[in-house]
Amino acid sequence: MSLFPDTSDGAAATHEAVFQARGLSKVYQVGEVEVHALRDVDLDLYRGEFVVLLGASGSGKSTLLNILGGLDVPTRGTVRFLDHDLTSQDESELTRFRREHVGFVFQFYNLIPSLTARENVALVTEIAEKPMPPEDALGLVGLGDRLDHFPAQLSGGEQQRVAIARAIAKQPDVLLCDEPTGALDFATGKVVLEVLARTNVELGTTTAVITHNASIARMADRVVRLRSGEIAEIVRNERRAAPDELDW
Repeated sequence: MSLFPDTSDGAAATHEAVFQARGLSKVYQVGEVEVHALRDVDLDLYRGEFVVLLGASGSGKSTLLNILGGLDVPTRGTVRFLDHDLTSQDESELTRFRREHVGFVFQFYNLIPSLTARENVALVTEIAEKPMPPEDALGLVGLGDRLDHFPAQLSGGEQQRVAIARAIAKQPDVLLCDEPTGALDFATGKVVLEVLARTNVELGTTTAVITHNASIARMADRVVRLRSGEIAEIVRNERRAAPDELDW
């Protein structure tokens, strides 16, 4: 299987919508001021596709990702995950949804310093329904020889790859990544992006990546551009670019 499959037919991995967001709005009250983070957003994410959410700071990318991942709820609108209406679920149900279906990768790694790479990943596999062994997850991100290293013994890129291994070890349906290369240099960032692309293809995990770096958008099946809380455009790439093809 090609790591960067041809998507020139205009199709995602399948036509099954994993997420269906309709009329999503999010308003934050800051003192006496209302901040509109999202304004009537409609978006579908399909099984197995790689999507980049692109936009400047404050465009609504993280708010949208947090609502899809069950970390936040909209002020108005609905989000469906397969057959489930997330906007009608309480906090305990959203916690179960996150635990069973979603993997998160953030800009900062959030590893526990006193635990090895293997032990950091095992924190997730111990509570997951159908986990892969921590060793397998770390092997998938190229860290099979770093199992017993502590975070302080790993580079920033290696720590981020441990965080990715932790996210994918429970074999989630969806992987949501918020600026996963934001704290990394150019060369290390490319390694992390390659890991995300490989995971998307080999595990079939629907993957959404937030970035403000327009070059990364070339890796995606689709690019969703946000501006001032609204979707400005959705573009489908004719083919996925490999990380080595990106010009940062």
